[in-house]
Amino acid sequence: MDKKVLQEKLTALRRDLHAHPETAFEEVRTAGIVAEELKKLGLEVCTGIGGTGVVATLKSGNGKKVIGLRADMDAIALTDQGEHDHVSQNPGKMHGCGHDGHTVTLLGAAALLAENPSFNGTVRFIFQPAEEPGKGAQAMIDDGLFQRFPMDEIYGLHNFPNLPFGTINTRVGPMMASEDNFTIRITGLGGHASSPQLLVDPLAAACTIYLGLQTIVSRSVNPAHSVVVSVTEFETDGGHNAIPTHVELRGDVRSYLPEDSALVEKRMREICQGACAMYGAECHVTYTHEFYPTSNDAACVEKAMEAARDLLGATKANDQIEPFTASEDFSAFLQTVPGCFIILGTARSSDLTKDPPTHNAAYDYNDDALLIGSEYWVQLVRKCLA
Repeated sequence: MDKKVLQEKLTALRRDLHAHPETAFEEVRTAGIVAEELKKLGLEVCTGIGGTGVVATLKSGNGKKVIGLRADMDAIALTDQGEHDHVSQNPGKMHGCGHDGHTVTLLGAAALLAENPSFNGTVRFIFQPAEEPGKGAQAMIDDGLFQRFPMDEIYGLHNFPNLPFGTINTRVGPMMASEDNFTIRITGLGGHASSPQLLVDPLAAACTIYLGLQTIVSRSVNPAHSVVVSVTEFETDGGHNAIPTHVELRGDVRSYLPEDSALVEKRMREICQGACAMYGAECHVTYTHEFYPTSNDAACVEKAMEAARDLLGATKANDQIEPFTASEDFSAFLQTVPGCFIILGTARSSDLTKDPPTHNAAYDYNDDALLIGSEYWVQLVRKCLA
């Protein structure tokens, strides 16, 4: 397949998806385009996996090994402020994280592999819905992904507009954090602000809790471990001259180890109960685990790096990316099968701060990286299924 022709096709398709973004579990149009493109290539295609997910299978030779390649399809709830011709036509929705690019990159790999299946084994092309809320991977798993489409390893790829263009970045072990969410609801006795002696002020307890939560990382967590505890919302039902009855604190916790997540939850509950007891208020803590940590298998990382070195050269292959505290739905797959999550650098210039980051209203996927990503997938398949 002529590379220029393929690049033009991938670019046009990516821009079409960008102009028609669909958020979690609403990826009907996107999934339909994906399935149609895969069927044109002659692949076995199954739709509706985990809602709107698509899985396609390509076999070559007599090899027994099966690997999965995953791309996410959903957009985010953000108003597109881009100045290009393919700006979002769906108000309040945009491909602000590059999932349009991820989807098209994997379709490009499927096209290259279908045309020249120079591997021995089976490839599963997994197009996942609802990565952003952290529900899509589990939905596919609950719908029998690994029973219906068994695989020995799984790989995922994500763009990063602030890493050097055309680089492949990963690491062994924890690379991205888990995400936990919490809601702390404090109940006091509200009333007129002129008579605090008659009331139970939940704001006093809330402020003490807020400050107390800041001590979890500094005084309870091993200093060698990375943990972030953030209160992001503070809401009351009071008024200018009325002490509230209810206060809610909501926020987010990031960590790399399950034991640290458990420690944060334990200390949070203790701090909340103690502070509320001190002020005579009551509280209820809801603590949920939204994302697992993304932790890469060593053998899979080595294959990913070998493929990067073979295709792009040693200077483009980085197996020591610093862990970062964003979270990734791909981690749910890694609870079942070994795998590796890969970051593709897509910076448009040598100034790595110039491009808008992901989840920015001005972000747009760098189309120059589409073919590189597709060719990398092909090289990885050949490495895994030699």
